[in-house]
Amino acid sequence: MEEQPLRVLACGDVEGRLNALFNRVQAIQKKTGQFDLLLCVGEFFGTTPEAEAEWQLYKTGAKKAPIHTYILGAASQETVKNFPNADGCELAENITYLGRRGVFTGVSGLQIAYVSGHEARQEPAPAHCFTSKDLVALMTPLTSSSKFKGVDILLTSQWPRGVWHYANNPEVNTKLCGSNSIASLADKLKPRYHFAALEGAHYERLPYRNHVVLQENAQHVSRFIALAAVNNPAKKKYLYAFNIIPMKTMDPTELVKQPQDVTENPYRCPTKDKTDTQKTAFSATEEEPANQYFFDLSKKQGGGSRGHSRKRHSDGDRRGRDEQHHQGQPKQPRRHPQPSGPCWFCLASPQVEKHLVISIGTHCYLALAKGGLTPRHVLILPIGHYQSVVDLSSEVVEEMEKYKSALRKFYKSKGERCVLFERNYRSQHLQLQVVPVPLNRCATEDIKEAFMVQAQEQQMEMMEIPEHTDLKQIAPPGTPYFYVELDSGEKLFYRIQKHFPLQFGREVLASEAVLNIPTRADWKECKQSKEEEEESSKQLRDDFQPYDFTWDE
Repeated sequence: MEEQPLRVLACGDVEGRLNALFNRVQAIQKKTGQFDLLLCVGEFFGTTPEAEAEWQLYKTGAKKAPIHTYILGAASQETVKNFPNADGCELAENITYLGRRGVFTGVSGLQIAYVSGHEARQEPAPAHCFTSKDLVALMTPLTSSSKFKGVDILLTSQWPRGVWHYANNPEVNTKLCGSNSIASLADKLKPRYHFAALEGAHYERLPYRNHVVLQENAQHVSRFIALAAVNNPAKKKYLYAFNIIPMKTMDPTELVKQPQDVTENPYRCPTKDKTDTQKTAFSATEEEPANQYFFDLSKKQGGGSRGHSRKRHSDGDRRGRDEQHHQGQPKQPRRHPQPSGPCWFCLASPQVEKHLVISIGTHCYLALAKGGLTPRHVLILPIGHYQSVVDLSSEVVEEMEKYKSALRKFYKSKGERCVLFERNYRSQHLQLQVVPVPLNRCATEDIKEAFMVQAQEQQMEMMEIPEHTDLKQIAPPGTPYFYVELDSGEKLFYRIQKHFPLQFGREVLASEAVLNIPTRADWKECKQSKEEEEESSKQLRDDFQPYDFTWDE
């Protein structure tokens, strides 16, 4: 079956002219049909009162963007205030800020790398600038793979310096235009399409090669397109429409076809000073600190008296022991949030089935899943009453991470990989489902594909969360969502619109592509007697004990 191409629009500097842009997009879509996404490079926000007033209409929901719109960050100090978080977030319905730099992979497999702002001239870098460390952190995970061929799209605010070598000259001052670091990045990432703005000019460079003829195997060509500002008086082109089939699903022979007007690679031109380029772009080797990633792991977490007997103590006893353990540290309130009515999962609740409990920490506990997919299917739950991951306080998040880490090691010892999912929909207490999948059953990529494909079949658009994006930025508290975390660290997200199949996570993992146990998709069909559950819990408790951090003194 032939792969359907994605229909994409790219736009230059919007500078706050949102109505003009979206009216133009609507007119195009009315004439030619719906596009899949709009990518905005350059400066998205304006600094005039009129621009601010227009933005407020979209921010408050009075107006809605007619297409999924992805934007880069600030390219000047004046617009930094419009971006509440450096690591990407949804700014308004259908308008998503990608982040300072990273890689975004859509449901189709389309891979978009991006870098916001100008190249920094000093350290520490201003908020609207990127550094060599940013480029190293973006490039290394991609190019270190032996299977890396390139990215589908690269979005940068600045032009790459020297892109005009071997080609038509742009209408810009080439002595001052562009960044050496962006040129070096483009050379290494080999984008099929590279978009940039900021120069107020429209420039479509001839396509260029990514290989040396007769010395290297043929590779795909790259196209660089710079776009002007929206509604510019000179009527220079600011919107560019194109169709693209993601590289990973494309026929390799089609991918490497060379157009007649292809040129040599401008970034390997012998006339320019390459030494400076390499040094500027990739001299740094440091990685981002761990606390840049999904959860903040920078705070130390104390324990209490450990062991299975803990669950027989009252919550008050546990608080007393924990406060003794934390002497010398500032006292923190230990009272867990309480539900307004009966809850099956609050540990202090009479409704909770305590025989299923495997381990109890200070803020979270581990329980055997009732009617689990496999014998080692467990739940990580907060002791207090929280509805979802995005509602959790930092100390609860930290302990949840410790449980995740312990479970990954435990499953690894059993020859299994770990898949986590959460459904924040028609549920009142957070249940983080943790399901082990035997390593010999399928690869992580197969599991990811199973979620993507089965979501598509149900007309749900599941997206991959950009690497440095916190779930709280994408789903503010109260937002219904479905979320998956794979053992590779990749995270998938679906914002639930109206209806959502309650057993979706189980159905995907039970499917032929993953565990191949379709009859166990519904937990009600897998129920055990209380005696069987007690036996299963005891077995799992004993097996997990060597990995249970709550036993550490």
